[in-house]
Amino acid sequence: MHYEVWRSLPDMFFRQAEHRSGQPFLWSKRDGVFQPITYGEAAQQVKLFARGLRDLGIRPGDRVALISENRPEWLVADMAIMTAGAITVPTFTTNTTADHQYILAHSGARAAIVSTRTIAKTLLPAAIEAPELEFVVSMEDLGLAQQPTAPVVSWAEVMDRGEARPDDSAEMMAELRRDAVCCFIYTSGTGGTPKGVMLTHGSILANCMGAYHLLVDYFGVHKEVFLSFLPLSHAYEHTAGQFFPISIGAEIYYAESVEKLTDDMATVRPTIMTAVPRLYEVMHHRIMRTVDKTEGLQKKLFLLAHELGRQKYERPGSLTLWQRILDLVAELLVRRKVRRRFGGRLKALVSGGAALSYDIGLFFTALGVRILQGYGQTEASPVVSANPPGRIKLRTVGPPVKGAELRIAEDGEVLVRGELVMKGYWRDAQATAAVIRDGWLHTGDIGEIDDEGYLKITDRKKDIIVLSGGDNVAPARIEGFLVLQPEINQAMVHGDKRPHLVALLVPERDFILDWARANGKSADLAALATDGDFHRALGGAVDRVNARLSRIEKIRRFAIVPEPFTIENEMMTPSLKIRRHKIRAAHGQMMEKLYEKATG
Repeated sequence: MHYEVWRSLPDMFFRQAEHRSGQPFLWSKRDGVFQPITYGEAAQQVKLFARGLRDLGIRPGDRVALISENRPEWLVADMAIMTAGAITVPTFTTNTTADHQYILAHSGARAAIVSTRTIAKTLLPAAIEAPELEFVVSMEDLGLAQQPTAPVVSWAEVMDRGEARPDDSAEMMAELRRDAVCCFIYTSGTGGTPKGVMLTHGSILANCMGAYHLLVDYFGVHKEVFLSFLPLSHAYEHTAGQFFPISIGAEIYYAESVEKLTDDMATVRPTIMTAVPRLYEVMHHRIMRTVDKTEGLQKKLFLLAHELGRQKYERPGSLTLWQRILDLVAELLVRRKVRRRFGGRLKALVSGGAALSYDIGLFFTALGVRILQGYGQTEASPVVSANPPGRIKLRTVGPPVKGAELRIAEDGEVLVRGELVMKGYWRDAQATAAVIRDGWLHTGDIGEIDDEGYLKITDRKKDIIVLSGGDNVAPARIEGFLVLQPEINQAMVHGDKRPHLVALLVPERDFILDWARANGKSADLAALATDGDFHRALGGAVDRVNARLSRIEKIRRFAIVPEPFTIENEMMTPSLKIRRHKIRAAHGQMMEKLYEKATG
């Protein structure tokens, strides 16, 4: 591969397309069946769309927002924006109108590309308010009853405009530089205000190179098939699920939906798949639920396969002759069936975006499914380290990928250096200077490096919740909304490594007194904490907050704490005056019950 030679991501794409013109590239379901677009067809669409954007006035350095579910048009639009010398600003389809308003205004987007009517309902009101936005491109008919303030241009019209212009794609690409910014990925900061991470062509290419060298020595990289289901607006999927497959000439299938992912895996039969811990948690749950319903020899064989696989990983070389014979039987009758759930030809599952539970990783490892846990940050494009296929250490996130330099600061913080590091935060020189010092990215994570060079993350220095699905959530923002409600005095939101958020709440004293008086009950909070009617009354405040939050930020369950939290400093805002680690220690059992109810 030519990672160090390619001048830009479009340069890489068009060179690959030239060599693989007739090869299937992007697969999506049409009329219920996966149908392909070849590399050559995709390249032609990218050129037309890039010229169409130029015809609409997009110039190098302009920002173009992209809001869509995963589909071939996502890649075409992304590549076309970059080919035109502009900067892609991907945003999540789950964003609220307020989220879109902030990102469109902060990025200074001149255009936005949206896929469906549903997404457009939250985007278009924000587009009207965006000061620099000039037009919106719609992939599908939005069925607008009246023309909004921001002109809406159809996907077909952009293509037609491109068709009418001379092919100047070579000239456009000649202007691209490896160190030029190609996208802003917005990520939450500790205060809850999203920051625009400026990634360059070179930083993403460096990440792709690291991924290639991680895999190539163990099982080669050729004729690979990826199944894309994580949001392409996330840096993890954007790099590992889109640009890395392009760099190795792979095929990309777009999953129909998360709900149909298991069926899609059986149909597509991917060879490499990027996923987050939440997928493995769900599949573990489904497999064990099936096992619990199974009786007799079949159940015994499964448990034997798991136990022997666990022993092989934790105590290599410890199997007796008889156990090795049983292990061979388990391989034939159990592990092959488990692998078929993933399509049957999977070389590796890559886990990133959040910490993978050791027990979940060991479960699949014992059953013959290879999971490569990695570590990264949006600010590092995003992959920093990953376990190599031939030497997996489940309690670690592996050694640094090729091109990434790691060291541990005196206070234990993980520092990263290399081309993969972002150029900085858009319009935030102060925040940039705080995290990039002397060329080193200060990750905010605490870790250690073992004697084999493997990184282990031991704690989080910065206060950001990472859900098991890989989504970053700023708890201070949600807590701020909660304590603004007249019923709530203090709030703590939690959900790190969990699929959902839960909250611990301390009600306002006046609310307690008023409610107790109106309902003829004692104002003793210890008694009211378990009162169903009082819980529902306080739940009205949570419902109001949830109504203004995106799906991943919503509070799934909450519990009432009988006594106020300890205050760090009376002058701090209510959302930040909580000693989090002490609260987790004091109320850990309560939170565990909330998680059980939230996922039950």
